[in-house]
Amino acid sequence: MTNPSELAYLRRCVELATEALEAGDEPFGSVLVGADGTVLAEDHNRVAGGDRTRHPEFELARWSAARLTPQERAAATVYTSGEHCPMCAAAHAWVGLGRIVYIASSEQLADWLGAWGVPPPPVRTLPVRDVAPGVVVEGPVPELVEEVRALHRRFHTEAAGGADD
Repeated sequence: MTNPSELAYLRRCVELATEALEAGDEPFGSVLVGADGTVLAEDHNRVAGGDRTRHPEFELARWSAARLTPQERAAATVYTSGEHCPMCAAAHAWVGLGRIVYIASSEQLADWLGAWGVPPPPVRTLPVRDVAPGVVVEGPVPELVEEVRALHRRFHTEAAGGADD
C-alpha cells in the first residue's frame, strides 16, 4: 500500500477501532469513501450492547443503500481495520458497494485469537472472496497490521484478566 491517501483512510480505521476499544467494544473501524476521495461515512464496532450485527462494515452497507445511487455505491471503497466477516461481506455485495481495502485478514485475526485462547466465533471465518466473489478486495496492509493486532490483544487479554501472548 503506497498510496498516501489510502493509507490515511486506513489510519482513520485504526483510530475508529481505538475509539471502539476505549468504549469497551471490539476494535474494528471502517470508512466509506466516494469515487472522488470524499469520506462519506465512518463507524466502529458497536456490538458491546448485545446486538452482534452492529459491525461497522454492515452499518456502512446499510447507510450507503439508503443514501447513495447504485452507481455511487459501485464506485465507493470501504476501508476497514479487519477483513469483512461473512455477514458484512454479504451485505457489501448485496447493496453493490465497490472495492474493499482491509488492514488485517480474517485469517490473521483467527490466528491471533487462537494463540490467545479466545474461542472461535459462532460463524465460520471466510475470506471476502469466498462470500462475495465479485467484489475487488485488497489486503492485508503490512504497514498497519501490528497496530491492529495490538488493539485486539488489548481487548482480548484485558477481557481475560491480563493473559498475554
